[in-house]
Amino acid sequence: MKIRVLTTGGTIDKIYFDAKSDFEVGEPVIGHVLDQAKAAFAYEITEIMKKDSLELTDDDRAAIREAVEGCAERHILITHGTDTMADTGKVLMGIPEKTIVLTGALNPARFQSSDAIFNIGSAIAAVQTMPPGVYIAMNGRVFPADKVRKNRDANRFESA
Repeated sequence: MKIRVLTTGGTIDKIYFDAKSDFEVGEPVIGHVLDQAKAAFAYEITEIMKKDSLELTDDDRAAIREAVEGCAERHILITHGTDTMADTGKVLMGIPEKTIVLTGALNPARFQSSDAIFNIGSAIAAVQTMPPGVYIAMNGRVFPADKVRKNRDANRFESA
């Protein structure tokens, strides 16, 4: 089984420059994370865009869907910003015969206290074991994409 990893940006790839929270979305970190973990599965990483998820448009979501539909692989992991991850997940629903898992981070992967590595590990497990469909893997849980929401007050994902 080969996993296709698509990156879209979001907090997981952010680089902060100062205390005023100036940032840019940097290079995807997932390849480095998988290399450090000595991942023992085949994967290929494709960068689709570098955007904060609050900046994603309907056209961007259509481009993500088109990229997923165009993948030969049946197992797709997407790194994505957390604010609109569920919105993108809903756009991806209905793609047949593919297991699609979106994940991200509430803190940039470059931060020592980041949840990124934990979420990536959960997403890798989910994309290999869940039946075809669209899921969000965050906070140690896997949710159907149409039954999840980000609880901003608690800073976690939960069933909707």
